[in-house]
Amino acid sequence: MNKISEILNLFIQQSKTDNLKWSSYPKEYLDLNMKVSFGQGVPARVSWISFLAPEMQTSNGFYPVYLFYKKENKLILAYGISETSEYPQTWPEEVVSSHKKISEHINNPPRYGDSFLFKSYIPNNASDNVEFTSEDNQKISNSDVENDLLQIINSYKKFVSMEIKNEESPISQGLFYMEKQLEDFIIANWDKTEFGKKYDLIYEDGVLLSQQYPTTIGKIDILAIDKKTKNHVVIELKKNQTSDDTVGQLSRYMGWIKEHKKDEGVKGIIVAGKFDEKLKYAKTMLQNSEAFLYEVDFKIKEYK
Repeated sequence: MNKISEILNLFIQQSKTDNLKWSSYPKEYLDLNMKVSFGQGVPARVSWISFLAPEMQTSNGFYPVYLFYKKENKLILAYGISETSEYPQTWPEEVVSSHKKISEHINNPPRYGDSFLFKSYIPNNASDNVEFTSEDNQKISNSDVENDLLQIINSYKKFVSMEIKNEESPISQGLFYMEKQLEDFIIANWDKTEFGKKYDLIYEDGVLLSQQYPTTIGKIDILAIDKKTKNHVVIELKKNQTSDDTVGQLSRYMGWIKEHKKDEGVKGIIVAGKFDEKLKYAKTMLQNSEAFLYEVDFKIKEYK
């Protein structure tokens, strides 16, 4: 199941049964975490599929979500807002002011009435497939359904990325949560990142040594080898610390590698969610160093 039309086909049909299992559904969609629920213990009156930025939870956050209201036979694509816990951030004013709440679209909805309506579909079973029509009985194609989801997800990603740049934003404050996972993510996806194109991880007898590489002055987040020059590459993640601390830490590790590995051409790389002027200028004084930004969906791109 790679297309949302395939996912929704199974989702709608399963929502009409007592089957509450969700493990067969994709865990990611368009680089967002995807969660599915048909209820816990008993079938829910509203089953859902949520699409989450890394620091969000369905019970604590805001996110694009499909809500299937079984009694009304309506599938709503919504600007979702968690009900369990109130997240300190929500959709921007341009969304809130221009879209009506689900409670204004469905009379006395059993759940999620404060989320905002983006699109409404009427699912109709045709043999083993679910087809969608609009409220005025106009057929909606699978490509239209996919484009609707792409539109709301793209606006979500853009807004979350903008909030990360705001130091006071709760989402920006949540970067530390993502950074704790970033090191594992880079290692697990090494060949898919810019790093994997130029550098090799270090193994010994089949055991990975690169991650948390031990030195006498601490552990290097990731130590790699340049494919062409064979010089060492020290990769440090900026984790909830000042720019000065990060640059100082990187320079210390580079110095250690230079002395203990006899590597005059050791290279340093800093990976961070955002860059301030201190880091920008400090980097210019640290020879043979680079900096990379990671986006909210954990794609790595070089910072020029």
